[in-house]
Amino acid sequence: MKKTILAILLVMALALTACGNQTAPTTEEAAKKEPTTQVETEKTEEKAETAETEGAETGEMETIKIGVTPVPHAEIIEFIKEDMAAEGINLELVEFNDYVVPNIALNDGEIDANFFQHDPYFQANKEQNSLDLVSIGVVHIEPIALYSDQYAAVDELPDGANIIIPNDATNGARALLLLEKAGLIKLEDPSNINATEEDITENPKNLTFTPMDAAAIPRAYADADGAVINSNFAISAGLNPITDGLIMEEGDSPYANLVAVRAGEEKEEKFAKLMEALHSEKVREFLLEKYEGAVVPAF
Repeated sequence: MKKTILAILLVMALALTACGNQTAPTTEEAAKKEPTTQVETEKTEEKAETAETEGAETGEMETIKIGVTPVPHAEIIEFIKEDMAAEGINLELVEFNDYVVPNIALNDGEIDANFFQHDPYFQANKEQNSLDLVSIGVVHIEPIALYSDQYAAVDELPDGANIIIPNDATNGARALLLLEKAGLIKLEDPSNINATEEDITENPKNLTFTPMDAAAIPRAYADADGAVINSNFAISAGLNPITDGLIMEEGDSPYANLVAVRAGEEKEEKFAKLMEALHSEKVREFLLEKYEGAVVPAF
């Protein structure tokens, strides 16, 4: 019996010794470990909340991918981006440096809208390329002007002066109409927006004309006696039609710049919001102050 009791006591002693060897963490170690775990948990929760918020915002935003030429069209769209974002619409700009590709890109579905052209060009380009596009409204007029790096006034242009004009039909006609109004030439019909050189009936200075891609004219005009340049390309080159132009288109111009979309989509709410923003008093003031007459509101 004594042996049995002794054995039991020995087993209990060994058990207590074994438990005592499992050293518990000190208060300092516990304090170090607990905050680290808490921070990691908070970071994980914060990441999850951020991802959820961003996902929700992305889901709510609707995007309009709009094709523009750099000046002033891209600048105008950039100006209203914040206001459109508040309406749940993200404006994604796609910049072009010519007048042909933006309409084709729109027709082919690569962009949702474009903003770079006036109506006479738009109508002619649609017919020429069989495009199913419509205008949803005009925004501004960019007065076209005659510039010269060599002469300070129209009457200084020499006999036989060479004038560069845009090579597309509508802007080429626009250039001739401008020269007609200045008395440099006479056209058979001074109101014909499709006029060509063949319609010139009088040319007292024997002017010669060099058609050129409109975007390239600002880089070449200094080598000619004069050049008729569209204001968007003139502004990009640091020229202002009011201060630098020898003659400038008047305010009754039919060449207001418009926003185009694919036919059948013109009544979509996102486009109504776009035009509302572009026709705001805020945009009117922006155009008048920033461009100082080189870009004129058409609304």
